[in-house]
Amino acid sequence: MARDRPLPRRARAGGRGAIRVESLIRDLRRTLDDAGLRGSFLVRDLHSGEEIGIEPDLEFPIASLVKIPLAIATLERIRRGELDGSTQILVRPGGITTPGPTGLSKFRHPARIAVDDLLYLSTAVSDGTAADALFALTPPAEVAALLHGLGLRGVTVRHTIRELVETPAERLDQADAHLAYFLAIEAGTAGRGHRVPQLDVTRANSGSARAFVDLLRALWTPSAIDAGVAERVRALMADNVLRHRLAPDFSSDASKWSSKTGTLLNLRHEVGVVEHADGQVFGVAVLTESRVPASSQPEAEALMAQVARTLRDRLRHL
Repeated sequence: MARDRPLPRRARAGGRGAIRVESLIRDLRRTLDDAGLRGSFLVRDLHSGEEIGIEPDLEFPIASLVKIPLAIATLERIRRGELDGSTQILVRPGGITTPGPTGLSKFRHPARIAVDDLLYLSTAVSDGTAADALFALTPPAEVAALLHGLGLRGVTVRHTIRELVETPAERLDQADAHLAYFLAIEAGTAGRGHRVPQLDVTRANSGSARAFVDLLRALWTPSAIDAGVAERVRALMADNVLRHRLAPDFSSDASKWSSKTGTLLNLRHEVGVVEHADGQVFGVAVLTESRVPASSQPEAEALMAQVARTLRDRLRHL
């Protein structure tokens, strides 16, 4: 079982500070549990490496968070000359179309989209059809191998977005959609397996808060990742249009929030970096699952952000 690693280095140095952090973690876990949430949270100072978290090594299916590794792999192949970012891909309704609420899945006519523009749609708009057009160029196994080659091993990529969204929710009538959420909540195992393949960490694209903060660090302080590739991914994440989850607690006139969300059935995730005007930079990863059988849970979204910001504030003011 994954254990909390809540104590940043400075807190460990003083007994009283460590006790206060442990008390804070207990309170936050209780608050999450009362709201029907369990999560993997981690906030890390990307300059010092100090961090604070709640079950940061607990693995989750990552839903649309997989579009960050996909962007890295696509851009790395462009850098190597294996792909051309200006190449236009023909996307036809009923062809590479993946069901989803945004982007090309809503198009009614064929469209030619350049690879570079598919990257924007996939990452900033979370367009599943655009992502699968990119996966057609660089399949999941190749994305995974490329990540491993860069020394990034905490995120597992196994399948496309179309496979991700083929859950019971898509096969049920709207009136019965709640049954898919009950199944998502009740059909898991203690070992993180699940009767719904997309929710089984041994079969789905998967990762933990720690794995994603490691990935964010590699993007914001690039060494293994090419600097140009990292810069482009950062720009795509800065353009993220889905800003209802953590952004309200991390965006301000004195800070910049760059992120990617992921949502599937009872899963709600977001990972990103907040860059403060005073020079502090924090990687933030929040992966959660809910015990509430409902698709719309604004209270859960707000609580995720509140807990993440509380952890950031505690780390920032140590």
